[in-house]
Amino acid sequence: MADISTHVPNPPPKWIENFAKFGLTAKGVVYCLIGIIAFMAAFELQGKTTESAGRSGILRTIQDLPAGNVLLGIVALGLLSYAIWRFIQAFKDTEAKGSGAEGIGKRLRYLFSGLIYGAFAYLAAKIVLGSGGSGGGDSRETLVSKLLQQPFGQWLVGIVAVATIAAGLYQIYYGYSEKYKKKIQSGGLKHDIEQKMIRAGKVGYIARGVVWIVIGYLFIRAALQSNPQEAGGNTAAFQFLENSTYGSFILGAVALGLICYGVFMFMRAKYQPIHT
Repeated sequence: MADISTHVPNPPPKWIENFAKFGLTAKGVVYCLIGIIAFMAAFELQGKTTESAGRSGILRTIQDLPAGNVLLGIVALGLLSYAIWRFIQAFKDTEAKGSGAEGIGKRLRYLFSGLIYGAFAYLAAKIVLGSGGSGGGDSRETLVSKLLQQPFGQWLVGIVAVATIAAGLYQIYYGYSEKYKKKIQSGGLKHDIEQKMIRAGKVGYIARGVVWIVIGYLFIRAALQSNPQEAGGNTAAFQFLENSTYGSFILGAVALGLICYGVFMFMRAKYQPIHT
């Protein structure tokens, strides 16, 4: 990682800050929409379904708004900005995580996040250009299908499942323990703003962790049954929650948590210091 970072040009600090804030805002828009549509799906408002709360569904929702292609293009650029910022955090170590085992692990998380949101930006751009699919073919189902074709395929899917559940548990721990407070408190914010950010972040991280755990559980089912159709992303996770006991209320609560996470992103964009 350190060798790679020496070949990455040192961009102007303001450039990094602008990309980070633009990216956090775009991420906030996406999560607020996911939460709103999932909440509407939970209580069957205006005909919304859990399908509408998936990645393609959210992007299509933006596209259907007045001047939708322009708005979706802005969101795509924002998500790309977020991905680039994550790459800079990983390669340039702007968060000073270091080159030890723990530091490399955290920087790899930034890199993985950049790849995820880069792919999301690519999907948004495809839809803007009219070449995006209509939601057919979940990327996680495709991943599971390819893994199952490999030697020890079920074990590989099981490893991905465990890693996903572990990531979800860490999100819940990260939110409940309020470990993210350090970044917020370093900005010298007013106490009331700081407390609002901490509360929004806690609820948001926990809700996000629940979704990741459900996705991991679906991967386990796919591994045990050797069936890629058992896997899925947000849409499948929301459907699972909705079909459980008191499902509408559980999905509604998770949806509100995701809205809080989106609001937390907006607050980070406005108030959090960006290290360059």
